[in-house]
Amino acid sequence: MISVCMATYNGEKYLKDQLDSILKQIQSSDEVIISDDGSNDSTRYIIEKFQKEYKNIYLVDGPKRGVQKNFENALKHARGDILFLSDQDDIWMDGKVERVLKEFENSKTLCVVHDAEIVDGNMNKVKDSFFELKNGKPGLLHNLYRNAFIGCCMAFRKCVFEKSYPFPNHIEMHDWWIGLVAECMGNTVFVYEPYLKYRRHGDNASSLHHHPLKKMIFNRLYFIEQLMIRWIQVGWHA
Repeated sequence: MISVCMATYNGEKYLKDQLDSILKQIQSSDEVIISDDGSNDSTRYIIEKFQKEYKNIYLVDGPKRGVQKNFENALKHARGDILFLSDQDDIWMDGKVERVLKEFENSKTLCVVHDAEIVDGNMNKVKDSFFELKNGKPGLLHNLYRNAFIGCCMAFRKCVFEKSYPFPNHIEMHDWWIGLVAECMGNTVFVYEPYLKYRRHGDNASSLHHHPLKKMIFNRLYFIEQLMIRWIQVGWHA
């Protein structure tokens, strides 16, 4: 069983297309968990309309504490063995689920990250490869230095979330934290084919731009501190 965990907030513009692209790839025995963080547009109406046709979509109320905690809330409700993260505004390309699950046939694989095409709000291609932009490859030190763990392209075993939870309060992004925890636990796999159209527009919660140097250094030192604390608390055995 897989769980697709989505965080929404005022996502009416692109949400229908995203859900359509997900639902055609998963089974009725899988589930979509959507944590909505208090949308005041038609986001919830769109989700509820889908729920009338798809009984495996579950809508839960978000904590209204930002995008990281909203994703954490969706993941908390997931029952699947493999957890996929999903933004509200991208498009899953055909074959994504099948290709990712193939990597999990190896019992040692804990986390899978695939490449993405970067597109604008109108789905015009901006760049062929997110990994090329970020020099995406596995490795704890590499991803501390130059993070390529992008949530909308990630899936991981439930044990990774169990070690990641609760998310530290001051992490830059949840996907970076989860990816680093997976690196500490064992084997991560990077798939160098794009299986997502990564939509960049004026309302994205994340950014492709670098922070000022002082902020970048603080982020990495904070991650190192939190990884050490979590290792002391729970260890890294799956």
